Amino acid sequence: MAENAVKKEKKPSKIIGFFKGIGKYFRDVVTEMKKIVWPSKKQVINNTLVVIAVVVVAGLFIFGLDSLFGLVLKFVLQRA
Repeated sequence: MAENAVKKEKKPSKIIGFFKGIGKYFRDVVTEMKKIVWPSKKQVINNTLVVIAVVVVAGLFIFGLDSLFGLVLKFVLQRA
């Protein structure tokens, strides 16, 4: 008899477990969002200016290399 009672215990359905998992996920998201330290306005402006400067310098460098290789190719093709 005791064995039958143990076997008849219901396991939680998969649907209920799924929704519990979703609830836990969103609770964890809220917890992690509270840990975020946002940068100040000054830091954001400074970092933006650094990124823009690096992009401009990299663009000029690539433009210079492209022009140089184009001139070299033009010179080689004229000699051929």
